Amino acid sequence: MIALFVAGLLLYLFSGSLLRGLGRFVVVDETPVPSDAVIVLNTGVEYYPRLVEAADLYRKGLVKRVIINGNRKTDSLRELENRGFKRCCPWYENSLRILSLFGVPRDKVTCISAEDVYDTVSEAKVVGREVLGRGLHSVLITTSKYHTKRARYIWKKMYDGRLSIRTVAAKTDPYDPSGWWRDGRQIRWVMAEYGAWIYYWWKNLGTV
Repeated sequence: MIALFVAGLLLYLFSGSLLRGLGRFVVVDETPVPSDAVIVLNTGVEYYPRLVEAADLYRKGLVKRVIINGNRKTDSLRELENRGFKRCCPWYENSLRILSLFGVPRDKVTCISAEDVYDTVSEAKVVGREVLGRGLHSVLITTSKYHTKRARYIWKKMYDGRLSIRTVAAKTDPYDPSGWWRDGRQIRWVMAEYGAWIYYWWKNLGTV
């Protein structure tokens, strides 16, 4: 009984610290430096704060260009297109309007169609290849706070020696590393992020 009481007391006293540690582990927010462009990652949720962050970096003169990607297509969507379905507007239009609202001219945005991208790794392959092909040498990457550390790791591993990369968290992203376990959405984000880490390491076992 005493052992159970002590264990319960320790769990109560230190569970908050443990949960905060888990919440903070997935976050990295590097100081931005002048770069050729900022890349707005599109995989995951809470996309709009990433656009706002990219616009802020552009307004501060830290980047010359904003790079977005999208136009994801599933088998179901392709079947609908084969039946004659057409979008009401180009896939990038809403993003261009939001960036314009925050001071980024349309001619300063590069739109990359990435139809078969489905996760952070495939996004890095497609978008990074386009970035290198355009002769860029340094980029800032902005994404949701909880997604920053994994995105940074994947991009740096994939483009080591070819691209200078810094990762900047979207400041208006609602993720709270000090209290994420109190919000159902954020619990799902954190669980999914740790699951993605596990899957990445398992898939690359022996190569990382």
